[in-house]
Amino acid sequence: MYSTKFKMSQGFTLIELLVVLVILGLLAGLVGPNVMKYVSSSKIEVTKAQLEDLSAGLDLFKLDVGRYPDDSEGLKVLVRSDNDIMGWNGPYLRKKRLPLDPWNRDYVYRKPGLENDYDLFSYGADGEPDGNGEDKEINAFALYATTPYKWLFASGNARRNPVRSGHENNCRG
Repeated sequence: MYSTKFKMSQGFTLIELLVVLVILGLLAGLVGPNVMKYVSSSKIEVTKAQLEDLSAGLDLFKLDVGRYPDDSEGLKVLVRSDNDIMGWNGPYLRKKRLPLDPWNRDYVYRKPGLENDYDLFSYGADGEPDGNGEDKEINAFALYATTPYKWLFASGNARRNPVRSGHENNCRG
């Protein structure tokens, strides 16, 4: 009938559990840094996309008002006008609020800019100027440096005397 032998419970030994934990630790050590690399590069790409949206909003503001916002108005004038600005027809951004950079800081806007009509940038992960990698500043005008139409986005003398890269078609009639 019934066996009186004590049946050993079926389970994992301590050695087997330790081996599995060591393997999981090795996998996490190999995969973790690669995943973090993609997370940081995606934050940089999000920053670039937001800077392009803000730049487009600033250009629309200039088309309506005839000038870029000054330092006292800042970027907030793209979503709401605190005072009566002649010609303001905003909001100039798809969302009705100003975005923060992926590191939860405001974008920096200065008018006049050092080399352009305005400066628009993020200080990166560390929030300080002059960094490397993820800590490097991301400038709105640096985004246009790789396009063959960069003379369209430049200011000052570049508009009057465009320097072309040779990739454009002559579309003037």
